[in-house]
Amino acid sequence: MGFELKNEGKHLKMAFDEDSLKGRDFKDEVFKIKLPNGELSSKQWIFDGIKILYAEADLNRPAEMDWTGDTELVSMHFNLQGSTSIQQDGMNGAFELKKNQHNLFYGTQASGKMRFDELKMKSFMIQFQKEAFLDLSKNGNESLQRFADKIVSGSPTAFSDSNLNIDLSQLNCIRSILNCDYSAGLKKMFFLSKTIELLVLQAESFNNNRYAAAYLKYDEDKERIIFARDYLVKNIESPPSLIELARIAGINEYKLKRGFKEIFHQTAFSYLSDLRLELAKNQLLEGKKQATEIAFELGYCSLQHFSTAFKKKFAISPSQVRP
Repeated sequence: MGFELKNEGKHLKMAFDEDSLKGRDFKDEVFKIKLPNGELSSKQWIFDGIKILYAEADLNRPAEMDWTGDTELVSMHFNLQGSTSIQQDGMNGAFELKKNQHNLFYGTQASGKMRFDELKMKSFMIQFQKEAFLDLSKNGNESLQRFADKIVSGSPTAFSDSNLNIDLSQLNCIRSILNCDYSAGLKKMFFLSKTIELLVLQAESFNNNRYAAAYLKYDEDKERIIFARDYLVKNIESPPSLIELARIAGINEYKLKRGFKEIFHQTAFSYLSDLRLELAKNQLLEGKKQATEIAFELGYCSLQHFSTAFKKKFAISPSQVRP
């Protein structure tokens, strides 16, 4: 069967089975599926026992879809928008990934629901054949080794008992994959390097959060912090002050400061600064805009201020970046 979706009684079979992962050829595929309540579109890239999948749903009303799979896979899930629940045979209960959450799963029989509380869903996933994952993770940290041991034993498992928050380094890695425009040969090499990088970041984020006491106890507070992050990103060229941001997000300033650092591992404005500089670097590499134009579009008060911040982060000046 592979992987199958069901929406309002309609079965939607998609070619996400184990056979599709075999072979060493690089495959680049796009899917668009009409639903009774909207459209589901996805891109997938397959190479060397690895599949990268990005999916979006645009709906005209909230919806819920059932999904089932019967393939033995290790799956890195990054839920960028919307919510997904995962029910794994052999595991107790279900895992629900909400917006801005990620986890790593291994199983042979899985099912669950994709709940679209918002009218737009975005999900990023990397799946591995068992042998491909074990080969990549054999020199990992202690947490990754424990996870690999459970895979070898054939025990369905999740990497973390609780979902982790997607931080900026992980988000930048995902964006670099989605925005990659290399030719097929170089794209395969680039995707493999980014797959390993994302796995390292995911394993390290578990270690960093393992012993941390959670300050944010309620989902509503976490949602407000994520809303604050999204608002900063949307207003990157002219961001509000911290006091204004707290008021807009409906949370007090102290909780915003501490909660933002708990979820994203940095302050709100160091997050904004890093994001600006990553965007600037990508635009410079594209070669379509001059440094001055990029600096002012991203909210820097002067080219000198931009150049100083850029050199401090990347150890080179904007003028040294070449497409």
